[in-house]
Amino acid sequence: METKLNLISKRALKDRKCKFNNLMHLINVENLTECFHLLKRDKATGIDNVSMDEYGAKLNENLTDLIKRMKSFSYRPQAVRRVNIPKPNGKLRPLGIPCVEDKVVQMGISRILTAIYETDFLDCSYGFRPNRSCHDALNALDKVIMTEPINYVIDADIKGFFDNVDQKWLLQCLQVRITDQNLLRYIVRILKSGVMENGAKVETNKGTPQGGVISPVLANIYLHYILDLWFEKVVKRHVHGVVEMVRYADDFVICVENESDANRILDALKKRLQKFSLELAEDKTKIIRLCRKGNDDENHDKQVKSFNFLGFTHFCDKTRKGHFKLGRTTDKKKFSTKLKEMNIWLKSTRNILPIKEIWCILSAKLRGHFQYYGVSGNFRGIKRFNFNTIRLVFKWLNRRSQKKSFNWQEFQVYLERFPLPKPKIYHNLYTLYRF
Repeated sequence: METKLNLISKRALKDRKCKFNNLMHLINVENLTECFHLLKRDKATGIDNVSMDEYGAKLNENLTDLIKRMKSFSYRPQAVRRVNIPKPNGKLRPLGIPCVEDKVVQMGISRILTAIYETDFLDCSYGFRPNRSCHDALNALDKVIMTEPINYVIDADIKGFFDNVDQKWLLQCLQVRITDQNLLRYIVRILKSGVMENGAKVETNKGTPQGGVISPVLANIYLHYILDLWFEKVVKRHVHGVVEMVRYADDFVICVENESDANRILDALKKRLQKFSLELAEDKTKIIRLCRKGNDDENHDKQVKSFNFLGFTHFCDKTRKGHFKLGRTTDKKKFSTKLKEMNIWLKSTRNILPIKEIWCILSAKLRGHFQYYGVSGNFRGIKRFNFNTIRLVFKWLNRRSQKKSFNWQEFQVYLERFPLPKPKIYHNLYTLYRF
């Protein structure tokens, strides 16, 4: 299957105007078997309550029946089960959970779409792409601001992107490269499969199935045509200074040299998104002025000096020699949320798991936090998280029973004997310049 997908990628790269017609033959038992094993096994079940293990018990039988139904077009994706995930601001984020069978089909189609469109996507896009990560996006942002004369940053936030994608426009974007009507027909069925919430089915005439396997690649395709290409071919040709964009899925920032360009780009961006049934969140969209040469403007103190991107707060900082540099620290909301999650986990497991197992899981949690937030300039942030976590561990270990508890000195001795992972910078962004 990988060989066939690689051939598609090579053809798409060689001929940028090539349209792919015969793709449904790639959706076969062999391919879907691979897709099944690529799915994560510890996820919640859909409305049919069939788990990965239950579906996998008769995998070949189930997939053979699925292919038969797909060929006769009697297969229809079931509605996704909607759950609401709390956000740091107190609001709820709707998340859809498809059935296992629908996840397998979505994975098969998304692999085909990725093979075709990955060659078209621009370098400014980083989200949900092979061999690209959040840290690559952070590195690109740092390099743009530190090596180019960037004085302003547009911090833009699309309001409810996944819930407001215009399905008709999305279909037109797909038709630029795909003319296989059977494949497009199933993508439309997935988009219109509906949502099951509180026992009632709700029709979905707009948006993509947030939480679905296929949503990230559909989002990238949509934003590639309505945002990335527009920015590259229109915006860059009508500005007077340097302008660059860094996008991770629907989260993006635009770096601009001149204030006049920044204001014009923001106005044009609002009109561009409105054309495709999207809008910016006014309370979260702003223009930030970077203070590169000291604070000479009296009004500069009243302006926003920082912006959030990919879990970090970016701000104007200085080196030891007094030169400008882009500083970053863990976003306060993210820091608070992660610490609350750690507190809840320690409280709930202190009397359930043996301390040896708690220590093993705790080490993995800390290591995971450091591996993401351990970025150049954020050592204090991960060190503070480590300190607060250790205080929480000390607190909840002392509440395991009514017996004699640790004092702080004894706990420090215990940590020396059974050490936890230490804060560490895993991603060095300071690679192209010297301070």
